[in-house]
Amino acid sequence: MTFSLDTVFSALSDPTRRAILSMLLEDDMAVTDVAEPFDMSLAAISKHLAILATAGLITQEKRGRVKWCKLEPDAMRDASIWMQGFGQFEPVNLDAFEKFLETELSHEGGEPPAGD
Repeated sequence: MTFSLDTVFSALSDPTRRAILSMLLEDDMAVTDVAEPFDMSLAAISKHLAILATAGLITQEKRGRVKWCKLEPDAMRDASIWMQGFGQFEPVNLDAFEKFLETELSHEGGEPPAGD
């Protein structure tokens, strides 16, 4: 299934959602674990997760009584291809993207970037 670029970029426009994607780069996570580092309600996190799922960036599945979130590895392929059309962007490298997100998020929090 192909997702609209507008939907993908809209989902990526929020720093909380970008942080969630960064967390999911490590491994699948239960919704409660995703919510833990954020100072917002579980309902608010669930709304962010629903937006990410609607954009096709993550999937959610119920395992027993726990809802799990999983990053979709090819989710940003169409966005990456679109950006390549401008000739100044390289394909999205998820490892580099993760490092970029960590740097950006640490700057927002007032902490120095890791590795500096």
